Amino acid sequence: MNKDQVKGKLENLKGRAKEAAGALSGNKHRQADGLIDRVQGAAREKVGDARNSAARRIDRSGDGS
Repeated sequence: MNKDQVKGKLENLKGRAKEAAGALSGNKHRQADGLIDRVQGAAREKVGDARNSAARRIDRSGDGS
């Protein structure tokens, strides 16, 4: 797991917490902020996934296979 994947997961969790807090308190603004954080976290995770995939391909191409 690379740093983008970890930071993405943390941002996603932070967003879920904000969304839940906003829903419980009736604060639509906090709920929307949470959704934004979740989407940003998911995007960052995907960037990390792509980096891992690219690194694996590079590693495999260096093996002579």
